[in-house]
Amino acid sequence: MKIAFTTSDRVHINAHFGGATEIDVYEISAEGYEFLETLSFDGDLKQDGNESKLAPKLEALTDCKIVYVAAIGGSAAARLIKKGVTPVKARSEQEEIAEILNKLVKTLKGNPPPWLRKALQAKPQNFEDELEEEATV
Repeated sequence: MKIAFTTSDRVHINAHFGGATEIDVYEISAEGYEFLETLSFDGDLKQDGNESKLAPKLEALTDCKIVYVAAIGGSAAARLIKKGVTPVKARSEQEEIAEILNKLVKTLKGNPPPWLRKALQAKPQNFEDELEEEATV
């Protein structure tokens, strides 16, 4: 499964979702993890309620199951969840990406907690989602 992290230094989860210029994406399984890519965003990313800045991020993260953030606004979190992506707030901006990845690998080998099992499930399609996809094709 793919997991993303908002970061300004590629080590810590230290960027607000809306203001993040970079989001690192990893593939993770019970066997380990692998860095896939850094998604880069530009434009006016200030934390000022500019909702249009979210669309490219939401689109880029659709194949991720979880995104770890330093902070996230309510509407951005709701829009991620609607797309089947679970936002998770880091405990602090000093929390390291590698630490989270190692914990997740260990957890996947055992018995994942309910929130992680839910995040791992394929996103169920509902009628609204199907209409939305048809409109964008």
